Amino acid sequence: MARLSKPSRVFDRDREWDGLARFVTSPSPDVHLGIVSGRRRQGKTFLLDALAETVGGFFFTATEATEIETLERFGRAVAAYAGGGRYAFADWDEALERLCTVVGEGLIVIDEFPYLSKATPSLPSVLQRALDPRGYARVAGSRFLLCGSAMPVMGNLLSGSAPLRGRASMELVVKPLEYREAASFWEIEDPRLAVLVHAIVGGTPAYRREFIAGDSPDSLADFDSWVLRTVLNPQVPLFREARYLLAEETDIRDVALYHAVLGAIATGNTTRGGISNAIGRSSTDLAHPLAVLEDSQLIQRETDPFTKGKSTYRIAEPLIVFYEAIMRRQWTLLERGNSEGAWQNAKPTFSAQVVGPHFEGICRDWAMTVGPEVFGKLPGHVAAATINDPAERRRIQVDVAVLAPESPGEPRRILSLGEVKWDRTMTIGHVNRLRRARDLLSAKGFDTSETVFACYSGAGFDENLRESGEAMLVDLNDLYRVR
Repeated sequence: MARLSKPSRVFDRDREWDGLARFVTSPSPDVHLGIVSGRRRQGKTFLLDALAETVGGFFFTATEATEIETLERFGRAVAAYAGGGRYAFADWDEALERLCTVVGEGLIVIDEFPYLSKATPSLPSVLQRALDPRGYARVAGSRFLLCGSAMPVMGNLLSGSAPLRGRASMELVVKPLEYREAASFWEIEDPRLAVLVHAIVGGTPAYRREFIAGDSPDSLADFDSWVLRTVLNPQVPLFREARYLLAEETDIRDVALYHAVLGAIATGNTTRGGISNAIGRSSTDLAHPLAVLEDSQLIQRETDPFTKGKSTYRIAEPLIVFYEAIMRRQWTLLERGNSEGAWQNAKPTFSAQVVGPHFEGICRDWAMTVGPEVFGKLPGHVAAATINDPAERRRIQVDVAVLAPESPGEPRRILSLGEVKWDRTMTIGHVNRLRRARDLLSAKGFDTSETVFACYSGAGFDENLRESGEAMLVDLNDLYRVR
């Protein structure tokens, strides 16, 4: 079967489109169900709508409503797809059977499926029967794509003893655009400006298209003005978006507690103990909110490769970091309409607690995606790490630790140890710290025989460091160079 051409209006998403195209055009008679998920605002609906239009499929977007209301809307949608008339369905079994008859071997896309399953908890079981060997979906040859933003709900559709477990032929997660793709999407060529913008809006496509009507900063000189006319402008939807992202998660009850947890992480308290101390709650009280935030993919838990049992939490959505670290602290000024004063107060915090940590994350992303020629082998794991130095009674922070894939029976090979500075010129002293870290790890049994020292900087490197040749130097242009 011919390959489906991606519509020109869909930016990037080549990998996602190819997966969806394979699902739709697969000649296998066993392909009938696909699951598409991802955090809100990532363009899932836009992508699936383009797919349904390309193949002439049926597309339905659910809303929060009762079962009766939704069935009425669904009946109108099926009738419109069929070419007219009116369908009134008594239940979902009747509705889906009629839909499969109308669509035949075509595509059925149901967007925001969690709204339907909330109103009708038995709906996954109805779909299970439809997809059984003698079910009407199988007989008709219809293919279902179920899509949703409620990550815990979508994840549970195929887990454990769920009715649809084992039925899906595809499970696609639509993620934010990668930082280089985001720069292209925002039409930003200056890598420094690209980092600043990405530290606020990340790779979420909707923030440029729907939320700020395509407004992108023209230059570094325009960045402050752009912040004031968009994310710090109460008249722009982006102003309240971070709060809505949290409020939209159905499993969150005590919103104040969750904001406190996110605020602690955003301001550098990334361990469970640090979060606990910052918000005045016991560590055991944090188990549930941390689990909910992680399941919702609003935070990520990362293990330290060099310290057994230690893990840190990072916020996955840059806009939430910006809100918690900047906007909540300046809320009085923002509510009074003094956005310019709030921004001037917050700029040092923005550099230290928002851009700095975000730039470290970009450097780790870069290290994870480079080819084997950079570190001598493809990376198996990249993370921030901490190394205890008992002789000096201190801890050495490694911002970018690159490890090779594990080989049974062999010491874990460390490909690179790196330090990151966003707004400071790097010196030979940074390499000396990395050298000490390497020696400590070697004493612990790691293979550091070919470890590459790396310095990542947004401000440059001094002459001594450049001339020494002791470290790989990675600047902003290197990070944004097309692979």
